Amino acid sequence: MASAIATTQPGWLTARRERATALSEQLELPTYKGRPGWEFTDISALDLAAYAVAPDATGDAAATAAGAEALFVGLEQPIVVTQVDATSVQVDGDLPDGVTITTLERAAAEQPELVEQHLGTIVSAQDAFVARNDAAFAGGLFVHIRRGVVLERPVLVTAVQDADRSALAWRTLIVLEDGAEAEVWEQYLSAGEDRETLLNAVVELVVGDNAKLRFVNGQNLSEKSWIFGTQRAEVGRDGVLDWVSLGFGSARGKVRSETKLAGPGADGRVTGAYASHKRQHIDYDTTQEHAAPHTTSDLAFRGVLQGRSEAVWRGNIIVDPGAQQTDAFQESRNLLLSKRAHADAIPGLEIQANDVRCTHAAAIAQIDADQLFYLRSRGLRDEVAKRLVIEGFLAELVERFEEGPVRTVLGGALERRLGLILGD
Repeated sequence: MASAIATTQPGWLTARRERATALSEQLELPTYKGRPGWEFTDISALDLAAYAVAPDATGDAAATAAGAEALFVGLEQPIVVTQVDATSVQVDGDLPDGVTITTLERAAAEQPELVEQHLGTIVSAQDAFVARNDAAFAGGLFVHIRRGVVLERPVLVTAVQDADRSALAWRTLIVLEDGAEAEVWEQYLSAGEDRETLLNAVVELVVGDNAKLRFVNGQNLSEKSWIFGTQRAEVGRDGVLDWVSLGFGSARGKVRSETKLAGPGADGRVTGAYASHKRQHIDYDTTQEHAAPHTTSDLAFRGVLQGRSEAVWRGNIIVDPGAQQTDAFQESRNLLLSKRAHADAIPGLEIQANDVRCTHAAAIAQIDADQLFYLRSRGLRDEVAKRLVIEGFLAELVERFEEGPVRTVLGGALERRLGLILGD
């Protein structure tokens, strides 16, 4: 069923939006090379006034969403939640006791105390983009899993931008109480490749003690669009977060992803991939913060770049004082398919404890000529040999997941994107 986003909101949310509006008027947009973290991404051409607030969807929102080029295809019996511009579509169905899945605005109206307890506790209005999101988010996603409840079915969330020259402030809040388990797939799409839009997304993930969350987030926006994302997770004692991030679309922007391992024994695993072509510019800024002892994190990003596209990955491992027995790893590897493609990979360490193991790796290279020669000498055509080398490069990421639906869906998304940038 399709319905307009709930317009009623509790007083605390109204006051929050008013404060955020005032703050957004004071905070300036980051300046290229003028603020740490923005040395590689120039947004001087961004004119926020040129993008109207996303309206209610025109026509059949469900049909519009179905026509968008999805990233995640083949999930088994997902719980589906969709939003087109500012109109929500939720596939009705029985949810297990202790599970809430709805729009964030509706949750704030119907369960105000629960939402107020968590909203903004993981991501604060620290910059111009977050403040604007706080002031204007529409619809959005709220997932809450009660203590000890295991949600067996995956949740598939889709946010589609249809109205041209519009800006959507998207907000996600996922809360897993102690011992809960869930799997959430979230994709940002455009209704057509000609749409010029702006997406400003904020994601907050709360993973309680002994809870397990798999969160897969990807964007396949029009390559005329801007994207700005601030995503942050906090993981409690012995909690597990398996986070996947895919960046395929958009023309320019920046996504920040931060994982805080807040409780002893917490584990965070982050897997990322981007595949760009033409003149795309993709920027990922990741942080793994170890705030408690005996925590582990493992981050791996892979990038494939074609044409004159550019990509930036900046990663930082932070070990807070007292976070002994930390085990952390991060790597970024980039494969350049043309001589005019460019990538920057910048790992970093901030260690304030003395009993830790922290390592990082980064690599940027063209396709190995020896590998191509070997394959061609076995009778393979140039384009086939090249495709096999690239697929082998990306296969290392897919193999980070157990055999089954997750590996199949992610492998399919990578294969379709690779076919596009190679011109299959």
